[in-house]
Amino acid sequence: MRKDVRILLVGEPKVGKTSLIMSLVSEEFPDEVPLRAEEITIPADVTPERVPTHIVDYSEAEQSDEQLYQEISKANVICIVYSVNNKKSIEKVTSHWIPLINDRTDKDSRVPLILVGNKSDLVEHSSMETILPIMNQYSEIETCVECSAKNLKNISELFYYAQKAVLHPTGPLYCPEEKEMKPSCIKSLTRIFKVSDLDNDGVLNDNELNFFQRTCFNIPLAAQALEDVKNVVRKNITDGVKDNGLTLKGFLFLHTLFIQRGRHETTWTVLRRFGYDDDLELTQEYLFPLLKIPSDCTTELNHNAYLFLQGVFDKHDKDRDCALSPDELKDLFKVFPYMPWGPDVNNTVCTNEQGWITYQGYLSQWTLTTYLDVQRCLEYLGYLGYSIINEQESQAAAITVTRNKRIDLQKKQTQRSVFRCNVLGAHNSGKSGFLQAFLERNLVRQRKIKDDHKSYYAMNTTYVYGQEKYLLLHEVSPDLDFLSDTDLACDVVCLIYDVSNPRSFEYCAKAYKRYFMDSKTPCMIIAAKSDLHEVRQQSTLPPLDFCRKHRLHPPQPFTCNSTDAPSKDIYTKLTTMAMYPAVRSSPSSWPWSSSLGVLLTQALHWGRKPTGLLAREVSACVTHHPAHKRNACAPNTGLINNVAVGLSWWLRPYVEHLGACLLTDEDSSLIHQVHEVTYVEESIYMESSVDPFMPRHMTQADLKNSTFWLRASLGATVFAVLGFAMYKAILKQR
Repeated sequence: MRKDVRILLVGEPKVGKTSLIMSLVSEEFPDEVPLRAEEITIPADVTPERVPTHIVDYSEAEQSDEQLYQEISKANVICIVYSVNNKKSIEKVTSHWIPLINDRTDKDSRVPLILVGNKSDLVEHSSMETILPIMNQYSEIETCVECSAKNLKNISELFYYAQKAVLHPTGPLYCPEEKEMKPSCIKSLTRIFKVSDLDNDGVLNDNELNFFQRTCFNIPLAAQALEDVKNVVRKNITDGVKDNGLTLKGFLFLHTLFIQRGRHETTWTVLRRFGYDDDLELTQEYLFPLLKIPSDCTTELNHNAYLFLQGVFDKHDKDRDCALSPDELKDLFKVFPYMPWGPDVNNTVCTNEQGWITYQGYLSQWTLTTYLDVQRCLEYLGYLGYSIINEQESQAAAITVTRNKRIDLQKKQTQRSVFRCNVLGAHNSGKSGFLQAFLERNLVRQRKIKDDHKSYYAMNTTYVYGQEKYLLLHEVSPDLDFLSDTDLACDVVCLIYDVSNPRSFEYCAKAYKRYFMDSKTPCMIIAAKSDLHEVRQQSTLPPLDFCRKHRLHPPQPFTCNSTDAPSKDIYTKLTTMAMYPAVRSSPSSWPWSSSLGVLLTQALHWGRKPTGLLAREVSACVTHHPAHKRNACAPNTGLINNVAVGLSWWLRPYVEHLGACLLTDEDSSLIHQVHEVTYVEESIYMESSVDPFMPRHMTQADLKNSTFWLRASLGATVFAVLGFAMYKAILKQR
């Protein structure tokens, strides 16, 4: 809506233009009338529409034609004044003033005109019979008002209609010649209907109609009023009411009726509440609300946004198969002016066997859009009516701006849910396969992807400590000389090489030394196509020795050439590294590794008792003694607590890294509860088992089996140390 209205009064001399303005201001007819009134501004608080209004007079005696043309170009609405008792002034309306105004305005944005018949007090008859043919001839004429400056008849109404013609114009809504709404208005109201149809059944039931009424007019409709509205529709058109609800046809009919009866402000109120401007386009303020994003922060959808998107998915998933068919997806995006998702989206997120986007893939795509282009996400949410349905001020309420990454590094923890992994590698090293494997597609399914539908992103969920996190994989251009800051900005880096190509690893070594060796971004090296015969890499150092030298985790074997969906273990590890970037190197570089080595050595030296037995012995120290001896030992509780607290403080970093391993079994440990200790165990095992005459990588089955038993032994050892320390402390006091 406009912030102000500018009204220009034109007409033949002596028709009463100046008198109308002065009568409005002083509320009485002036004794003396000047040749021209000065520009008057009426404050917003005294106008019906609460908008400042500027009223401009024109005098042929005091102004030139050039000044008239300038005023015409600045006016929002023009009142052509004639005298009802002067036929010549009426004839001049069509012979002079309307052609003059049309010549000075753009054809596609004509200024609305108001015909004003002044001096109605001097005649007993009306001039409307003469004026009606003129109104039918010129569609830009909004209305005609007969008034009298002398007795103040219809003066306020005149300027109200002029203001209304600007704020609630008929032109964009209705075509008088065809006596129907214009296509752009029908399109806008159709979107409003679909957004308001919360269950997507094609009709607005009583609850939806009341929600619509409250949204637009801040007041619900009484039950009888709802029935009256539906009865009006039933009497005038068929198929306007169905199952006691209002159909789209009935909804459009009601607004046509409002416009025809001169109540187009009702339709404009609805349109503006749903974000439309005077040209029936969604405003920039509605689509792109202000959202401040500090540097080094990311954007994510919050819980309410996910609930809203879940509701949108559910109401369009007609067959309840947890996937959107092409027709269902098309129906979902009918409220958009264009199709926002192309065929590449199907290769960016998870789909079912038919290639339809699943519920998880649907949420992943929204999460990806929010992370990469939050302004586009705001736009999309605006089309869906997020702020209206959720009764929020704007779509910005759906976005969470995360904490600065530097603070996360300092605190060694993060509250983010979305992490970015940039994937680098030489040509044909397996990057695309690595991305598609994340979407649970093996090599057979990947070969069906068309080249023009290829995506350089892959988005899916992983689980760390039982928490669902999103991992975004981005395949970066292999040209190392043209990597931008965007290509390098990420939470974890994945360097991929082809084990069957002797020159493949050299790229990874160069990329690491050039961009990541001195950065704080954790890196993982992937030995792709591990199902093929491994050849010796023609690089300065073999991959495993390179990882040792730079304190990286050993190369992780990976293949997507399997009958089943590829394993997601490696993606869980990447997510874990992104969540805990402070631990980015190999176990030998960790500051507590030597202490843990001593601890393990001492533990192995003093005994082999199982953890459960030690626990029973400690318990026996208290429970198997008489009561008086238990009381005598009571002061030792403080000592025990001090020992326990001291040990827990010293061992806290180790326990945190081992905790996830102790809570899982062999089947789920590699999928849901992987932490940094996984890299410790794999490194210890792999480095101790390297034979210069054997291949550099283990099979996945061997790695999984060895990891489980090493994990179990390390966990038992830690608890044994804690139990033994408490046991020794109690015995010493006795």
